[in-house]
Amino acid sequence: MSDHFSQVSARGASLIRFDRWSLLAIAIAAVVLLPIVSVGVIALSPDDPIWAHLWATTLPRYLTNTFVLMLSVGIATGLIGAATAWCVTMFRFPFSRVLEWALLLPLAVPAYVSAYALVDFLEYAGPLQTGLRSLFGWENAQDYNFPEIRSRGAAILVLTFSLFPYVYLLARAAFRERGGRVFESAQTLGANGWRRFWSVGLPLARPAIFAGMAIVMMETINDFGTVDYFAVQTLTTGIFSIWLEGGNAAGAAQISMMMLAVIVCLVFWEKHSRRNNRFFETARQPRPIAKKHLRRGAAIGALTICGLPVVFGFVFPVAVLGQHAVSNLETLQDPQLIRAFVNSITVSGMAAVATVVLAVLMVYGVRLKGRRLPQFLLPFTTIGYATPGAVLALGLLVPLATFDNFFADSFLALTGFDTGLLITGGIGVLVLAYVVRFFAIGQGAVDAALGRISPSLPAASRSLGQSATGTLRKVIAPLMTPTIGAALLLIFVDAIKELPATLLLRPFNFETLATRVHQQASLENLGDAAPGALMITLVSLLAILLLAKNQK
Repeated sequence: MSDHFSQVSARGASLIRFDRWSLLAIAIAAVVLLPIVSVGVIALSPDDPIWAHLWATTLPRYLTNTFVLMLSVGIATGLIGAATAWCVTMFRFPFSRVLEWALLLPLAVPAYVSAYALVDFLEYAGPLQTGLRSLFGWENAQDYNFPEIRSRGAAILVLTFSLFPYVYLLARAAFRERGGRVFESAQTLGANGWRRFWSVGLPLARPAIFAGMAIVMMETINDFGTVDYFAVQTLTTGIFSIWLEGGNAAGAAQISMMMLAVIVCLVFWEKHSRRNNRFFETARQPRPIAKKHLRRGAAIGALTICGLPVVFGFVFPVAVLGQHAVSNLETLQDPQLIRAFVNSITVSGMAAVATVVLAVLMVYGVRLKGRRLPQFLLPFTTIGYATPGAVLALGLLVPLATFDNFFADSFLALTGFDTGLLITGGIGVLVLAYVVRFFAIGQGAVDAALGRISPSLPAASRSLGQSATGTLRKVIAPLMTPTIGAALLLIFVDAIKELPATLLLRPFNFETLATRVHQQASLENLGDAAPGALMITLVSLLAILLLAKNQK
């Protein structure tokens, strides 16, 4: 009996006592999950009963616009992504090899940048309507019926051509991984090109397509710059309105919880769609797909299907912005633009380094000790990537501002010295938001890299007298260098493009490229916005080149 109780006590003690690596992993998870928990607490303790007022006024419009955008963009990107992936994977036609990588380029152009270019080209004073009036002799807008540019339909169009590469990338990988044997068998059984796509290719790639559509819909919910510029009121713009204009943090938190519920449903839907789909390649070395050479008519069709998304998603916005940038070369010497560029590089670089370092420490600590609580918390740290930036900003700013004010008041009472706002008054809270937002990228990359390292290597290092820290620094870190470099670049680029969290959390008079471009475009000053937008695009192209290299 005494042995039994001693075993139970030892088991309980092992669950309570944690080594420093496990405690470090728990602390990192707590920091990453802080804004999510904070939003829930704020939402459950409102200062005034605003929920009924929201339901009676603006909330139905926010919900309707959000769901229409989400579903429309999700379906459209699914169609475009699957069709383009099938064409470049299965067929040879003019420029097919170029288009295979060019279809990733729209990812380099943030959706809000494409929105600015579209409005500039199509608005009343833009080149298209000006040309139409000159050609047909029209004098004003009453002489012809031109569609409304700042509309929900235009927002759907811009978001579709900006986000479809997420579906394309995953669908193309799914088609390629199946190998040529499956498609050759279908052809042998008499299935033509359309039948092979509908009956074989689409079912095989459906989990990947649905996963890409789920990511697209999450990005659609998170978007602020595009919908704000097109005057489309969504849940994200509602957070800005209720929190900043109405001064009601609890109401904004309640809308944030609604957004998180939608995100959770999307994640569940994506995982559920893959639950009963299991496909295996029987051959050890899958046979590569033998691409079919298309004849003239079919080749023109495939070229059109794959070329138009590149034109609308990359070539068109870059051309419009490039024309404005060339016409305003003196803007490149603007001290405010240079300062915004330096600020973007600084905070994005700090966030990338901090994210990867914390990801390495947490994943290594979980794998090293295998404690249950850190293992349980690890998957939840990826939720920040699916959480809109506006929600993260609310969840961080309210508790940190409360702590800042409490500490400053207490220190002033004790010493007579006013420290000011140490966290929320600087760039620290902005860097923290980026860390939480993109922690999933670092965590996923590090976890995959550690999984490829043979356990015998760190074991040999420990047997030779190296500590856990020494093994990480001298053995494991050098082996993960390529993966860490890729994660750093991807986080850096995503942080530069992030707009909602930056708008809400930046210090006073602190501009990044994203906020400067948004501010100038909101003032209808695209000439000053264009150089900053092109800088964001050029930096983002580095990530596209990395994706292309890893997909070879």
